[in-house]
Amino acid sequence: MTRPALPAWLHPLGGGVHAVDTGFERDRFDAAYLIVEGGRAACIDTGTVPTLPRVLGALDALGLPRDAVDWVIPTHVHLDHAGAAGALMAVLPRARLVVHPRGARHMIDPQALYAAALAVYGQATMDRAYGRLLPIAADRVDCSDDGSVVELAGRPLRFADTPGHARHHHCIWDEATRGWFCGDTFGLSYREFDTEAGPWILPTSTPSQFDPEALQASVERLLKQQPACMYLTHFGKVGDVPRLGRDLLRLVDGIVEVAQSSRQASDRHQALRQGLFALFDSDLRGHGCRLPQDEVARLLELDVELDAQGLAVWLDRG
Repeated sequence: MTRPALPAWLHPLGGGVHAVDTGFERDRFDAAYLIVEGGRAACIDTGTVPTLPRVLGALDALGLPRDAVDWVIPTHVHLDHAGAAGALMAVLPRARLVVHPRGARHMIDPQALYAAALAVYGQATMDRAYGRLLPIAADRVDCSDDGSVVELAGRPLRFADTPGHARHHHCIWDEATRGWFCGDTFGLSYREFDTEAGPWILPTSTPSQFDPEALQASVERLLKQQPACMYLTHFGKVGDVPRLGRDLLRLVDGIVEVAQSSRQASDRHQALRQGLFALFDSDLRGHGCRLPQDEVARLLELDVELDAQGLAVWLDRG
């Protein structure tokens, strides 16, 4: 008897790694990852509460019972990465959560996390896209240390402290595939922008802890491992890592220049948005992208808006 075909939103990537397209915001925008080894599983990033059925459906499609999941590991506690963590842990009886120590309190008591996201997105978006955050019992939460390791059926997963996008961000090294599960540290790469030159990548300065120097140092640290691939939350597995790393570091400098040039603008937020879009669109044209400009604007609308907000916070910090 053959197993039914996997759902279209579940992507086997080799080496026991599967990407779950959570469907958050749009297709091919937000991924959660399942690593499967010896019948045991780890979930890296969770999506949001409304997207949780796909993560659970992925377990079902792979023939994994709920008690086969040993680890739930958000790369950081922004809600597109960790919003469903509490709801997911509630149905995984053997799982432990591993989170950066700066994010642990927000997983145990998510009220402040919810309030911070509410201030950015507003109530309507919170209700539609993020849902109700559930707390996780403190005795089920472990904090990572830089260099610490957890094992999945003997498969080591090593943590690296990677600030820059957020101070509560860690990345996870999987020696079996020589890949980093890198959350937002290694930027965003949407498949719609792939060209003959390969994937295109851009940094993210989402509010409110963007630090360009720390981010560039974190990117360089990831590159020193000479990874074969990167597992991006936004979106999917990418190779050609050295070239993408160079492009990412260059564009971090670019968004800083946009921020500095917009500092004294009478409408700073609009100047930041326009400058960011002009930078990204120009870089895409150089990459060989032939999408109409209005389609590029549609695909980058959320990122440009959040990047502008994050850069404003960074400018105000001085």
